[in-house]
Amino acid sequence: MSAVYLHIEGPVAEIRLDNPTKLNALNLAMIEQLDAHAAAIEADKSVRAVLLTATGKRAFCVGADIKEWAVLDGRSFARDWVRMGHRVFDRIARLPAPVIGVLHGHAFGGGLELAATCDMRVAGPKATFALPETGVGIVPGWSGTQRIATQLPSAVLKEMALTGARLSAERAYQLGFLNAVSEDPLGAAREIAERISGNAPQATETAKWMIAAALGEDRAANMEIIAGAALADSAEKAEGVAAFSEKRKPDFGKI
Repeated sequence: MSAVYLHIEGPVAEIRLDNPTKLNALNLAMIEQLDAHAAAIEADKSVRAVLLTATGKRAFCVGADIKEWAVLDGRSFARDWVRMGHRVFDRIARLPAPVIGVLHGHAFGGGLELAATCDMRVAGPKATFALPETGVGIVPGWSGTQRIATQLPSAVLKEMALTGARLSAERAYQLGFLNAVSEDPLGAAREIAERISGNAPQATETAKWMIAAALGEDRAANMEIIAGAALADSAEKAEGVAAFSEKRKPDFGKI
């Protein structure tokens, strides 16, 4: 039975965590489903914005299911859990369409790291954020010490990672981690998605890649993506491809 759903309606896709009895704690099957849904969104050029949501008011996601990772030895934990989570979370962060997180309740550990993959975030007023990993003998493993370091002041991130301190929605908003705090975060996120969907799609994608490159998020690939997109429709490329097909030297001087 699926615990992560994908629904696409017009230009907006919604990925929804649906494991409310465990406060949407992530298990291996859910991570694999997130990966599959991200792949489907990548392949669908009609998608202009993505909402990342969760079932239930108590928690967006309280992190990784401890029953799954606690039994793993060090090698399996590193290779099968940390590396896979990193790969899938990176894929979500790099989706061409902007991703908007809709955060009810707690976003702890891996749940906060998942929220950090979003380009924008809207939370309910009772949402709380934490990195409690050191309290159970591990460290953040899905970019809690890396990606979030570009989104929160270092002293705040250290306080969270080293002491388990929680951030309220209001403080997270003041620190710039949240775009808005709303009694209706899904409605507010949909409004953002609609505004994004009304803008030029290629320009929107390019702006996202440029900002990501500036922040160090997959910089090498993003620079080449931008350059490739700029040249793909150029007269120079057309002449180069034509010359190759016709087995002649390209004449770029005529362009």
